[in-house]
Amino acid sequence: MGDRERRTVFVTVGTTCFDALVKAVDSPQVKEALLEKGYTDLIIQMGRGTYVPSKVSGDGTLQVDYFTFSPSIADYIRDASLVISHAGSGSIFETLRHGKPLIVVVNEDLMDNHQSELAEELATRKHLFCASPQTLGETIQEMDIETLNPYVPGDAKPVVSLINKFFGFPDD
Repeated sequence: MGDRERRTVFVTVGTTCFDALVKAVDSPQVKEALLEKGYTDLIIQMGRGTYVPSKVSGDGTLQVDYFTFSPSIADYIRDASLVISHAGSGSIFETLRHGKPLIVVVNEDLMDNHQSELAEELATRKHLFCASPQTLGETIQEMDIETLNPYVPGDAKPVVSLINKFFGFPDD
């Protein structure tokens, strides 16, 4: 078993409750899609959520583990081959900074959703993939990580103007 390369998928909801994302990741369709892409382990940070994912893993299935909070999710992000995240800007930029492939899952239950605009803009620029809980399985099946553009943190200008646009500040 030890000779198999581990390819971990790390799922994070930050400090929020986003059961729809945890449920989606726990679904047979999503697990199947991840397996087909060659991922071996699934680690879910479930935040304040109440939905508990199933840990059952047999042969040919993902090894699943989960926890609520960790003082530093940076380690999990660093070790991951793929990150599936809620649309919080902290989680997004942390993942992009580590140069990890990222699927941002937008929480459609949030009424005031600046977050989805940020995620969609970064998806348009091909820094990440964007999904909803309903389309996550499809997104995993169809994604081609090779098509992603590395995010270069040094170039803050586009991001700054994006943030200014959200908050209605003039762009200098």
